[in-house]
Amino acid sequence: MKLQLSATVLDSPDARELADFYQQLLGWEAKSDDDDWVMLKAPDGGAALSFQTEPRYVRPVWPAGDGDHPMMMHLDIYVDDLDAAGAHALALGAELAEFQPQEGVRVYFDPAGHPFCLFRD
Repeated sequence: MKLQLSATVLDSPDARELADFYQQLLGWEAKSDDDDWVMLKAPDGGAALSFQTEPRYVRPVWPAGDGDHPMMMHLDIYVDDLDAAGAHALALGAELAEFQPQEGVRVYFDPAGHPFCLFRD
């Protein structure tokens, strides 16, 4: 029996808008692009990153407090230059999180509010 992770899928109020953000952030090409579903392929052949439109999408809160809709997952993205990668993310529409939990890692929110981390070794 073979099991292989094919893709991670992020819900969003607008799949194409969120896919455009990550396509520009990561430099990945679209493998499929429909109105409500976009898949970006990893250049190294690894698992893809996909986006689907969810009309009832609720933006997560991070860090979540009592009664908040918490994040269910986040993306960790390795970078060689934390400052340059952060400036790039901000220019594309990311937002720097107020709470930063550790040195060498910066937490941002994508345009749909999903947290993602840029980190270096």
